[in-house]
Amino acid sequence: MPMPLIFLRFCACFVLAAVPASSGVARAFAAETPACIELTRSIEQAKPDSDLRRNIALFNAAGKGCIPLAQKLLDAGASVEASNRFGTTALGEAARVGRLAMVDFLLAHGAAINARNVSGATPLFDAVDADYIEVAERLLDKGANPNLTGRSELTPLAAAAYHGNDRIVAALLAHHADPNALDRTEKAPILYAAAQGFVPVVRRLLDAGVDAKARYGNQLTALMWAAGYADGADEAGAARIAQLLLEHGASIDAADNRGRTALMIAAETGHLRMVELLLARGADRDLRDKSGKTAADLAASEAVRARLAAK
Repeated sequence: MPMPLIFLRFCACFVLAAVPASSGVARAFAAETPACIELTRSIEQAKPDSDLRRNIALFNAAGKGCIPLAQKLLDAGASVEASNRFGTTALGEAARVGRLAMVDFLLAHGAAINARNVSGATPLFDAVDADYIEVAERLLDKGANPNLTGRSELTPLAAAAYHGNDRIVAALLAHHADPNALDRTEKAPILYAAAQGFVPVVRRLLDAGVDAKARYGNQLTALMWAAGYADGADEAGAARIAQLLLEHGASIDAADNRGRTALMIAAETGHLRMVELLLARGADRDLRDKSGKTAADLAASEAVRARLAAK
């Protein structure tokens, strides 16, 4: 039988008294949000009369960070092991939306820290992918596996590298994340950081032992990814990354499966500053790809073509 709202208020106060005032859980009890008050009222009116409905309500409570309501639902029979149609548990939802106090609460109630949804993502992957640093760090400290993959076999480290979040990258590496793990497209974390121009992340991955000469999908190297950096990426950052990679032994004239070098890729994408850097570091402008084209033949602009023609 559903408990009345007055019991919920009593229960919340009783639990709060037993929790240290400095904890995130205590703060969450002490300051219920209007959204939580409204959700509690709505669920009280609906009177969930089955475990399924209570589990759905728990999922909603987790997403909004409503700890007193979550406590009531667990007391009434909801399960921290239940998941929604995407396979996401209440803990996964709390992590995905950055509800740190709720993450603490659910872990204290036995939620499975490495539960995976239908795409394979764990609460840690979802927290990292959404850039919630404190949640990711808490999950790692509580024993989350940093090498369980999410969509397309991306690791949390690859997601952190893509977002350029050096703090999360550092935390993942400190908890033994594999810096060389490949995703389904044969890309490693360093490629995502190199393509986005995230210098601190690339530096940290190199310091963690990533080989600057390594080949990935289509025989591409990190230097090639930096040379063809993504639209909107930091141009100066990409140039610094290219320098870092070369300092760590990257081969400047290595060719991919099309026979194209970093210089050719930079020329084709119209990255004049990168072309200038690579030429200054000794890149061979006369090399030809498998179709017989030089970097100048592939140049995306007259400025790049002119720079390649100048001796």
